[in-house]
Amino acid sequence: MSDMGRWTDRLAELGIELPGVVTPLAAYVPALRSGSHVYTSGQVPMVAGELAAAGKVGAEISAEDAKQHARTCALNALAAVDSLVGLDSVVRVVKVVGFVASAEGFTGQPGVINGASELLGEIFGDAGRHARSAVGVAELPLGAPVEVELIVEVE
Repeated sequence: MSDMGRWTDRLAELGIELPGVVTPLAAYVPALRSGSHVYTSGQVPMVAGELAAAGKVGAEISAEDAKQHARTCALNALAAVDSLVGLDSVVRVVKVVGFVASAEGFTGQPGVINGASELLGEIFGDAGRHARSAVGVAELPLGAPVEVELIVEVE
């Protein structure tokens, strides 16, 4: 279905480099294939083995900064997909689930998770259009402001 190199070439065009796969924080794997789908574990904004930021969105973390952290989470999820099946085997992004550690009264979760959704659109075009949930939560692992997981269809 996809031309070999289509997505990795697109990353290069965009000047985006996939990070290394984030080491799991507990007893799980970064990604798992079942049939024609790959499910990623939730990814927090880890950069070079360190959490990029901690705190609640709408208090310690601005919505705009959290949107960038959601983008980082999506890149980490794509790295997990790539390590399992190769990014070029992706047919389409099916679903994005985003969690936002939200300060009391913060209701901008959809805008935060747009950081992940917009990145997927930049990379995959129409194949990056997806169903999505953007959920506000009290706390996330390590105090992360945002966590993102993906479901992708693969060849």
